[in-house]
Amino acid sequence: MKIIITGGAGFIGSHLAKFLITKGHKVIIIDNLSTGRLSNIKTFKNKVKFIKADISKLGKWTENFKNTKIVFHLAALADIVPSIQDPKKYFKSNVVGTENIVSSSIKHKVKKIIYSASSSCYGIPRYYPTSENEKIDPQYPYALTKYLGEQILMHYAKIYGIQCTSFRLFNVYGTRSRTSGTYGAMFGVFLAQKLKKKPLTIVGDGNQKRDFTYISDVIEAFYKAIKIKKNFQIFNLGTGKPIAVKEIAKLLDCKSVNIPKRPGEPDMTCANINKIRNELNWSPKISIKHGVKNILKEINYWNRAPVWTPKKIKIATKDWFKYLETKYRR
Repeated sequence: MKIIITGGAGFIGSHLAKFLITKGHKVIIIDNLSTGRLSNIKTFKNKVKFIKADISKLGKWTENFKNTKIVFHLAALADIVPSIQDPKKYFKSNVVGTENIVSSSIKHKVKKIIYSASSSCYGIPRYYPTSENEKIDPQYPYALTKYLGEQILMHYAKIYGIQCTSFRLFNVYGTRSRTSGTYGAMFGVFLAQKLKKKPLTIVGDGNQKRDFTYISDVIEAFYKAIKIKKNFQIFNLGTGKPIAVKEIAKLLDCKSVNIPKRPGEPDMTCANINKIRNELNWSPKISIKHGVKNILKEINYWNRAPVWTPKKIKIATKDWFKYLETKYRR
C-alpha cells in the first residue's frame, strides 16, 4: 500500500515510517526538516521516497498523492513559546498546511487521513481522566492551531466523505524525541541535562503529573486506525496512568532544581482511554520504567541538544509569563 507521512523525518514520523516499511508498505516522507532530521531516517532512507517540501505552500509535492491510499499527517510546528511570539507562523504551518494536505488528499482520492492532534486542546481540564467530550479550551496559539487542524478534517470528512481519524496525543516520549529548537519537550530537556551532568530543571514543585505515552504504543494505535471505516473519529491516545514529574527525575537518577511554575499549564494530564480501548482494541503496553530504560540506552542521541539552565529558561519563557500570566490575573 502506498502511504504518505508528513513530518516523517521527525520523532513520531520516523518511528512510523520504519514500522510501515517492516509491514511491506511503500512509504513517502514529506518533511521540510524544520524540526525533523535526516539522521532519524538514515538507517532506512534507501527504502523510502523522501521529499523536502513546505506543506504550507502548494507545489509539485502534491503530485505524490496520486494513487496514495493513506496519509498520516504529522507535520506541525510544536513549541509553545514561539507560537505566542509568532502565531501567524503557526497558523500557516498547522492550519493552512493541514488544509493543503486534506484538499490534496481529496483531489487525488486518498482513502483515509490519520492526524496527530494534541491533548493541549483541552487546556486546563475540568475532569480527570479527561475524555474526548471535555470542553475545548486551548491556552496558547499552538494548541489552538492543532485543534483548528482537527476541525478542518472533521468538516471536510462531513462534506467530501474522506475518512479521517484524529488522535489527541498525550505527552509522547521515546527514542529520537525532539532535541532542537526552543525550550520544549521535557524528556529532550532532561536527557541533555543528564548528559552534561547538569541538574534537571523541574517546573514548580514537581508534583504535577503527566500522562507519558511511549512511542511504540502510539505507532501501534496509528496502525490500527487504518482499518477504521467511519468518516470521522477522535481518540485520546495516552495511558490513563500519569506520573509526577519529580518521579521522572528519580528514574533518570539525577539531581534537580526547581524553577517557577508556568501559567496556563494543567497540574495533570490524564487521558480517559475507554473509547480507544473499546473501539480500536488498543491499550498501552510499555510502562514508564521500561520506556525510560529504553531511552537511556540511546542517550547519546541527545548529545548535541541544547542544555537548558534556569537562567536560559527564564529568558526563553519570558513571553510565556508576559502574556499568559496577565491572562490569569484578569
